[in-house]
Amino acid sequence: MIPSESTLGPTLALEVGPLRVWSPIVLAPMAGVTDVPFRRLCRQMGEEGLPDWLNPSSSNAQVTPEKGVDALAGLYVCEMVTSRALVEGNVRTLEMVRPDPAERVRSIQLYGVDPATMAQATSILIDRDLVDHIDLNFGCPVPKVTKKGGGAALPWKRDLFDDLVHAVVGAADRAGAAAGRDIPVTVKMRVGIDDDHITFLDAAKVAENRGVAAVALHARTQTQHYAGHADWTQIKRLKDAMRIPVFGNGDIFSGADAQRMMDETGCDAVVVGRGCQGRPWLFTDLTSTLMGGPAFSDPSLSDIADIIEKHAAWVIEDQGDELRALREMRKHVGWYLRGFAIGGPTRHALSMVSTLEELHDLLHMLDLDQEYPQAALGARGRAGGEKTPRLPDGWLDSPYLSDAERQTLHLAESDVSGG
Repeated sequence: MIPSESTLGPTLALEVGPLRVWSPIVLAPMAGVTDVPFRRLCRQMGEEGLPDWLNPSSSNAQVTPEKGVDALAGLYVCEMVTSRALVEGNVRTLEMVRPDPAERVRSIQLYGVDPATMAQATSILIDRDLVDHIDLNFGCPVPKVTKKGGGAALPWKRDLFDDLVHAVVGAADRAGAAAGRDIPVTVKMRVGIDDDHITFLDAAKVAENRGVAAVALHARTQTQHYAGHADWTQIKRLKDAMRIPVFGNGDIFSGADAQRMMDETGCDAVVVGRGCQGRPWLFTDLTSTLMGGPAFSDPSLSDIADIIEKHAAWVIEDQGDELRALREMRKHVGWYLRGFAIGGPTRHALSMVSTLEELHDLLHMLDLDQEYPQAALGARGRAGGEKTPRLPDGWLDSPYLSDAERQTLHLAESDVSGG
């Protein structure tokens, strides 16, 4: 049972199945980004924004977190993995689902188009004790996914969407019962394919009726990709229609944005993706703003240099290969240093860094007294423009699968990145 405000002070805790999510914040899964080191960094920084009564490092903490049940500073979801790769024992996929031992709640996003394979992958995750929460991806707008009927294109096919959700929830119930655990399933989706093919309300109702614990809505269509502004009024429409928790996603770049989304839509939690790229301390701002924690301010370049080195060291430890780890860090370094006065040659050298020692030396050549620049605030990630939906031939002819479409669906997983 969640303690009341009268005993602990203000709280926005919510229940997602058996999970107690004390801070209404979710790190969205992002391919090539939300690996173990980045999730750990975001989670730790999120906990720095918690009020004393909830912060596990405070002597005044009044909550004792229970592993596998309590997500103190929100849910931090592993990058998407494909069900077929998991079932086939793909080595890279098995590496990706390796949990961080420090995670209290292990969340994984699963992608697939075949109900039987999705059910089998769900059972594997639970049987091997790799997960406490499974999220289903029906929001990916990437053309190589949607052109084969997956991701954001899939909810248009009502029968397939229903079959997939039913299969996963059923498998989670069976495998969870055998393991003596309750594993909630959530669904993430977009508004629809385009303005003429809106799917979110019908799909969310199907998901709710099949027993999912919560639904997340990225308030853009597939056509919008990441262009323009998310239409938060659609999140409000969904919240008004649902009995289960609704998570809002789209254009959260500060704690103030999150507060405004929750105020305007009534959503139960916010989902953050691009906004934290190169800015994991966004979670400090989010938890501080939403939970009444300590005052937040963006870090100086000196502080950021320390965060970069910590992040890099964790990636090396996680991957066991310094060169591979530093190659992985290069994009993060570019995101971290956005807006700072660095200088072209030094910025280029940092984009080619290959050892931790080299990274340290280059960072300490910078003017580390710089305060956080205004140019680094606000929207992040590539927005681009709207994109013509890439779909299988004849996909929009009917909201139900044809025999031919059903026979070729397996191709939708053949080259999906992220496992």
